[in-house]
Amino acid sequence: MNTLTRKLATAGSALALAASGLILASSPASAATSCYGPSCTGLDPSTSICQNDARTVATSSWGAELRYSPTCRAAWARQSGGLPTTIWVESNTGLERATSAGGGTVWTAMIDDKGIYDRACGHIIEGGESCTSWY
Repeated sequence: MNTLTRKLATAGSALALAASGLILASSPASAATSCYGPSCTGLDPSTSICQNDARTVATSSWGAELRYSPTCRAAWARQSGGLPTTIWVESNTGLERATSAGGGTVWTAMIDDKGIYDRACGHIIEGGESCTSWY
């Protein structure tokens, strides 16, 4: 094998190795949690596949959003910006998850929404309480 061929083979191998490392390193979605209905309860939606198809299905007068994932059949509350607040998501079965924040975007852990009605609520410090409609 002449010197030029050897150098090209070495460079090609190095490029192939580097490319395979990039492909493997750029797949964080495979590390996302998968759940359905009751198995989603208590999980963080930001580390699950549930955030991929989530949509806001209701918003309270003070900005608490009820987020819902049809794939996971799970719901959670989210609020962006605003005053210091406590938000929570609750179901008609009494299940509840809450979080407090001093501003910025915050969300609760998920709760089961399979065959259950849920709503998101917020309590603004030095204010009152506001909830979405049941969904």
